[in-house]
Amino acid sequence: MADAGYLTIGKVVKRLQQRFPDLTVSKVRFLEEEGLVEPARTPGGYRLYSARDVERLETILYLQKERFLPLSVIREQLESGSAQHEPAAAEGEGTASAAHVEPEADVLAELARMDSPDVREKLHPLKRIPELCDGVTVGFVQQLEAVGIIEFKRSPHGRFLIEGKDLPLIRAAHRLRRFGIEPRNLRQYVSAAKRESVMYEQALMIDARKPVSDEAKRADDLNEAFETIARYTNAIRMSLIRRQVAENIHGIHS
Repeated sequence: MADAGYLTIGKVVKRLQQRFPDLTVSKVRFLEEEGLVEPARTPGGYRLYSARDVERLETILYLQKERFLPLSVIREQLESGSAQHEPAAAEGEGTASAAHVEPEADVLAELARMDSPDVREKLHPLKRIPELCDGVTVGFVQQLEAVGIIEFKRSPHGRFLIEGKDLPLIRAAHRLRRFGIEPRNLRQYVSAAKRESVMYEQALMIDARKPVSDEAKRADDLNEAFETIARYTNAIRMSLIRRQVAENIHGIHS
């Protein structure tokens, strides 16, 4: 079978590591356990991957790494035939190719929409930490939990689980590490959020007392009020931070 174009799991990992350096044999086995890929088996039980299996793995890894999709959404796209990925950069291409650009906008967009009604059911299911990949280690996730950025859940077997809606938070925090910003530095935002939430609650309570025709409209009005408050407070916060930084670093305009 191997002579007919099939690859062992080790060779598959070596081939795909050119594009996904963090890929490991354990990760590929995990994806198999989740039913996302089904390699053939030799009579002795060894996994053998066809060219189609390798392409499917590449698609899964691309959607995880570049599009930040949870496995549940990737599974749906694979089953519907809508899953697509950009081809790997040809050998010799520069690192500025589309396949290698840091997708900062995707991270921020995912943070912005992670609690919107149309994606809530897909983002909130509990996830096992190995699903994160992308260089995010269990230790890093534990640091985020220790400072209060996320909260762990426990499976019946005692495994640490996280809510799917926290994935964009984890990835955003991980990207800040290249600026020297570690989880311990983010503790201040947890404290600030607790203080600021009191102001939000007081403002929203005023809005909640307004007469409405039904509860659905009340919920829509409250969400709209929350988003409006957030836009203005975020604008004020960023303006004040920029002003302070501009006083000490040349080139930053207040």
